[in-house]
Amino acid sequence: MSSQQLEFDAQAAKTLERVYLTPDIVVQRCRVLETLAMRPGERALDIGIGPGLLAFDLAAAVGKTGFVAGIDKSEPMLAMTRARCAEQAWTEFKQADAEELPFGDESFDAVVSTQVYEYVPDMGTALAEVARVLKPGGRVVILDTHWDSAVFHTRDPDRLRRIMDAWEEHLHDPGLPATLGPRLEAVGLRVRRVEVVPLLNTEYQQHTYSYGITRAIAAFVAGRAGVSEEEVEAWKQELRELGAAGEYFFSLNRYLFVATKS
Repeated sequence: MSSQQLEFDAQAAKTLERVYLTPDIVVQRCRVLETLAMRPGERALDIGIGPGLLAFDLAAAVGKTGFVAGIDKSEPMLAMTRARCAEQAWTEFKQADAEELPFGDESFDAVVSTQVYEYVPDMGTALAEVARVLKPGGRVVILDTHWDSAVFHTRDPDRLRRIMDAWEEHLHDPGLPATLGPRLEAVGLRVRRVEVVPLLNTEYQQHTYSYGITRAIAAFVAGRAGVSEEEVEAWKQELRELGAAGEYFFSLNRYLFVATKS
């Protein structure tokens, strides 16, 4: 499907950083790090670095004898990551596209990408690039959302459906995890494990993932696909009311794929 991707200026980058610092996403990041199991001296590539929190942790894990590279299309994200990792001289971050990685063949022991590939138009090329830059026996860890799994409690399901349909316009493949396994196998990356990583919030408050993502959804969908600004404001008011009444509920599934290069 076509998409109208989110633009990440400096303010949007700071907003995303706040979301990534919520306990929900900190737990998710720890799970990704545990799965990668980086060792001192290894070389890792982070595709879609965002605010650089994962890249910083990767660099700490591999140490001065290792190397961590990262790419992102957003210059504000790159600037944030470079500042965060300024004391880690064994890191390098470039503005690049997931479909054309600016690194040599068999350069990395591990490749990781979280919440990126659902935005990528040509997944066949992107995954072939991962296989190209991985060393034989190297591992890749990919985390992406299946947006059909999103559950919001609402008293107006028709309005919510229109809002979520409009939100999916910013994605190339909102259901990517359902087909990711065969796509990995097709480029020579053998899937070893697939896990679900659920996000669950029963309170509407600032230090949760859903608080941040609902604000992003509201900002994106207003005026798109027949969703009026008045409807968006009514939805936001409903979320506040549900939170105050102790009736708020949000759940979303992300899927963690672990694969290796033969």
